Amino acid sequence: MRKKTGPQFLANNSQLLIPLIAILLLVIFNLIRDPGFFSVSIAANNKGDPVLQGNLISILNGASELAILSMGMTLVTAASGGQDISVGALAAIAGSVFVKVLKGGVVSGPIVIAAFLACCAVSMLFGAFNGSLVSFFRIQPMIATLILFTCGRSIAYWINGGATPTIESPIINAVGSFIPGIPVPTPILIVILMGILFALIFRFTTLGLYIQTVGINQGAARLNGINAVGIKLLSFIILGACCAVAGTIGVSRLGLINHETLLINIEMDAILAVAIGGNSLGGGKFKMLGSVLGAYAIQALTITLYAMKVPSTDVKAYKAVVIVILVVMGSPVVKDAMSRFWTKLRSKRPAAAGKEVA
Repeated sequence: MRKKTGPQFLANNSQLLIPLIAILLLVIFNLIRDPGFFSVSIAANNKGDPVLQGNLISILNGASELAILSMGMTLVTAASGGQDISVGALAAIAGSVFVKVLKGGVVSGPIVIAAFLACCAVSMLFGAFNGSLVSFFRIQPMIATLILFTCGRSIAYWINGGATPTIESPIINAVGSFIPGIPVPTPILIVILMGILFALIFRFTTLGLYIQTVGINQGAARLNGINAVGIKLLSFIILGACCAVAGTIGVSRLGLINHETLLINIEMDAILAVAIGGNSLGGGKFKMLGSVLGAYAIQALTITLYAMKVPSTDVKAYKAVVIVILVVMGSPVVKDAMSRFWTKLRSKRPAAAGKEVA
């Protein structure tokens, strides 16, 4: 079988190109600006346990919720050809349910598990609500999820009666920071576990293939016996579960629930992570790894700007400029231009070789 090179190789493997280039440029820029920017050190926390510290750990740790949400957002985008803009509000609802259950008794291992399962159930139920509007009633995803985007944080407010209760527990602290004896932040480990879980699902089931098929051509998928409505609904339910995990991490970091600020505006970063990851926002073929790399690229950019003493009020403007450049670089127009340039370059090489032989 002939090996694919040139334009064919670029077409089949270019989805990861943009996030990898973005991360590489940020790494080079920071190493030039500060050679020790990505250095990692081991220090003792306030409990005397050894933990990893440094900008690299801050990037991986700080992007954990975004990476998890980008995984679920990738599936929704691929299946429905649209985006869910309610993930931040849904994470706030999940976090409120998590805290509500914990405040009902003594915080112990079984109670924490029960609280997590409860917030997963509620979050997946709201995800099913969004998915029903999109799959059954064929409402455009961004419009359908605008409902929960608008009222979600109010629902989170009502769950705890408008209060912002705190949680003091070694278990919750371990979920949001470090497990005693393990120097790697727990949120990073949770992202790894989520990635492994999705990898196993795609490896041993046809879910990934069905999602791509529905996203590419829903009519053809239906003719081939694929339940397009069910696949779209399932993708929103899975995203709901991702929101529950992200909300649990967010609450555990702070030790309290603040419905107004928990993961605020993260839905926009999740959509950008999917786009930077090389996935088409119109649905179809996807690479979840690209979205995760896109999430880390966004967080690396944020940490870089703060390290350069950029005021917090200006960070979003700088991020917007860089993200526009990255998205344009990954657009079909630019990809086609690069493919044509590569074709012309290859066509000139045989001619030059022929002249040398003559």
